[in-house]
Amino acid sequence: MTAPLLDSAVRSETLTGKRRIAFASYVDENYLPGFLNLLRSLALTNPKVCEDFIVLYDDLQPSSITAIRRLHPRIVLRRVDPSRYDGYVKGDQENYLVRKAYFILDVFRFRDYDTIITLDTDMVVLGDLSELLAMRTGLGAVPQFLKEQTKLNSGLLVIQKEYLTDSFCAQIDATGKSGKYELDKHDQGILNALLEHKFIRLDSRYNYVKRRLSGDKPVPEDVAILHFTGRHKPWTGGEQGYSEAEAAWERFSLTHSEFTAEFLALPSDRHPDLLMHFGRDVVADGDDFGPVIEVAMACLGKGRYEDAVDVLTRTPVPAQQHRVHELLGQALASVSRYDAAEAHLLLASADGGTASRIFGRLSNIAWVRGDDTLSHEYARSGLFADLTDRSCRIAYEKTLPETLSFYDDSTGVAPEQLAHVAFYMPRQGNAGDKVLPETVRMCFGSDTGAKSWHSIHAHRLFDEAALERVNSRRGLVIGGGGLFIPDTSPNGNSAWQWNVPDRLLERIDVPLAVFAVGYNAFDGQAYTRRRFEESLRLLVSKSAFFGLRNHGSVQKVRDLLPSELQDRVIFQPCPTTVSRQLVPGWQDPVERDDTVLINCAYDRAGLRFGHDYDHFLKEMATAVRNLGSHAEVRYAAHALDDERFVFDLRRTYGISLPVIPMYDFDTDQLRDAYARTKLVIGMRGHAGMIPFGCGTPIISLISHPKMAYFLSDIERPEWGVSVHDLNLGSVLTERALGLLDNHAASVADVYGRQEALWDVTQANAAQLKKIFGEPL
Repeated sequence: MTAPLLDSAVRSETLTGKRRIAFASYVDENYLPGFLNLLRSLALTNPKVCEDFIVLYDDLQPSSITAIRRLHPRIVLRRVDPSRYDGYVKGDQENYLVRKAYFILDVFRFRDYDTIITLDTDMVVLGDLSELLAMRTGLGAVPQFLKEQTKLNSGLLVIQKEYLTDSFCAQIDATGKSGKYELDKHDQGILNALLEHKFIRLDSRYNYVKRRLSGDKPVPEDVAILHFTGRHKPWTGGEQGYSEAEAAWERFSLTHSEFTAEFLALPSDRHPDLLMHFGRDVVADGDDFGPVIEVAMACLGKGRYEDAVDVLTRTPVPAQQHRVHELLGQALASVSRYDAAEAHLLLASADGGTASRIFGRLSNIAWVRGDDTLSHEYARSGLFADLTDRSCRIAYEKTLPETLSFYDDSTGVAPEQLAHVAFYMPRQGNAGDKVLPETVRMCFGSDTGAKSWHSIHAHRLFDEAALERVNSRRGLVIGGGGLFIPDTSPNGNSAWQWNVPDRLLERIDVPLAVFAVGYNAFDGQAYTRRRFEESLRLLVSKSAFFGLRNHGSVQKVRDLLPSELQDRVIFQPCPTTVSRQLVPGWQDPVERDDTVLINCAYDRAGLRFGHDYDHFLKEMATAVRNLGSHAEVRYAAHALDDERFVFDLRRTYGISLPVIPMYDFDTDQLRDAYARTKLVIGMRGHAGMIPFGCGTPIISLISHPKMAYFLSDIERPEWGVSVHDLNLGSVLTERALGLLDNHAASVADVYGRQEALWDVTQANAAQLKKIFGEPL
């Protein structure tokens, strides 16, 4: 079995099924003031929403485009070709209403989105639009006011993928050129004719027309979108009898400085992209560092560490601004400016309420720099401040003598050892990552202990002493796991998980093998691109072997390399997927428990679920109920945060699941638990790969491209279902029951898929044996 390399042009959203959503408006110079007000109102009333905003135009000036871009970080400009609508109607084609009506039909020609929400430039957003963002099917609109309720009103349309097609556009063109529609009917007539009145009727509060407020009536509190239909617009002088409506519009008629100040002062959560966009020039106002803190936190959350440093250092920081010093320490550590980071964190530690958290950060910096004694002391100080602080407890335990002895390889002879850079997970860390280092070592021989291996934690600064220790070994192995990810342990030396400066990487003079590493960026997540690419190119050029754990990662990394290095990158499956072949004395279970294990992941939840978490939870509740009548459903928590699913499921749908705390398991316990169940439905990568390696059928809940990559490699894409799938509950039930009802055949299929991965691993192991040679 040789899985083809995935096309690098395939978007990650295509692999995960994550919905792409956009707003859209047609804008010209006359209606530009209305559009700018619309953008301000959208940001202030829906500050957690930041989707692409398509601007259709044909005559905007460069200065107007600049003004639009200032108010939204994700503007997509699309110039409209007016000639496309020649022949639609007779009459004044320069009339704005006619142009807007026809040009907005251009949104149906976009193919990059699953949902497009059109908004007129004479609208103002007053309330929450989450209901519109959550819509998944059909074409939604508000029925016409004071006319036939079977016809849609223009202005707001919620258009789903089934209408964003070439065939529907062809119908639009044919209907528009049929000559049946007069000027005043424009797009309403065309769409009403095509839809045959079959549209999803939205509540009038999403397109509340101004004329309903005649006589200076107040705007109802539940109105989400107010539409200033008619000739008179608020920015041109307004109209008598609509003072309350126009006051609602004037509420957002702000200067840019007034607008950004109001946005940054909002008490609710705000989208990090909006915070960074509107806070790009923020500085503290006297002792008010609130906006600075908010913008810096957004930069840190998005992996923009240098930007966070810049934001936090524009104004001198008084000693008593403990939160600012904490964030600055975090940002400086993330770009490997450790001395400065420690200084700011020590200032922040004066705040007794957060001292334990600060000492936890200080302990980690000292540990990264190789000072275990200082790290231990900082962790002790944190525990004195708060005995329950988890990060300090973990830091304290990993600097105890018995823990540090793991890195003591005095039982081995250096020239006979291989050095191994990996993410060595602490107790109660991610269960999947705890399995990886030992499983990688099994591919090189039966001895996985200190006699044959010198352990190097990827997150610790690789310094001169570490270089000397590596160069005294017979080789260096880097892997496995998703080490190519920018934010698990950020550093400024490589911009991926191994904290290695180029100048030291260049001086490694023993054979170097990258083994089963994954490119783990999420949808919408980016590296510090230049630094990462420079480090990556040097790593590939230094490597005698460079194997990545799925073909998707292979293609992603090849795309970042010059042509002369691309062929060095090859496929090496994650060794967890062939555990049955690697574990000495492995025996397949004679009988399995009548159970189904479910796993979900909540790290970077916004990137995983987008606007669909409520949908996901509802559909999973359906699947759990359905599967519960066929087997006992249990929950496998790889990390403490994973347990959120159980809490949410019980709170929202009254369904309780027993929890298996796999984060407390050792390697043998984890493999045993996965080998004895009948089916695993997992969202984490290793909640699929580990049970698969133990011979257990799997279904992947796809919220990350790597899940689709693995299923492509084993030629079983049907063993995955997107967390965004419209019919997730029924699809998951059907596929799970198919595997359970034919369990023996399903297990045999897993064994067969695994054999192909084992063949690749054996071939690569033979090559590595030649590279590293036998121990002296």
